[in-house]
Amino acid sequence: MAAGRYNIVIDQGADFALQFTVKKDGSAVDLSGYSARAKLRNRVHTGTVAATFVCTMVNASGGVIKMALTNEVTTSLTPRRYFYDLEIFTNNDAAVERLLQGEALVSPEVTR
Repeated sequence: MAAGRYNIVIDQGADFALQFTVKKDGSAVDLSGYSARAKLRNRVHTGTVAATFVCTMVNASGGVIKMALTNEVTTSLTPRRYFYDLEIFTNNDAAVERLLQGEALVSPEVTR
């Protein structure tokens, strides 16, 4: 299955969270046994990681995943366009699947 495309806006200096349910044919996918990981990069092919999302299986059997950044992390981001993706994986990367990808626009903070 190809990864879904979803562009996000991250407010600099604010907490960010995106929670979603993975579905196939309208039904939630059981993600028991999987973990999730997501990174934010300046460019798709660069080795520099701008931020690492904290990914949580909120309800693995119900397919619910949350990816988040704290306000401390978003404060350190330069306002601009970034790229991200989110993968699920099993132990030792025996199975890896990219679920979501897209652009992330960091909107500048005015009130500091």
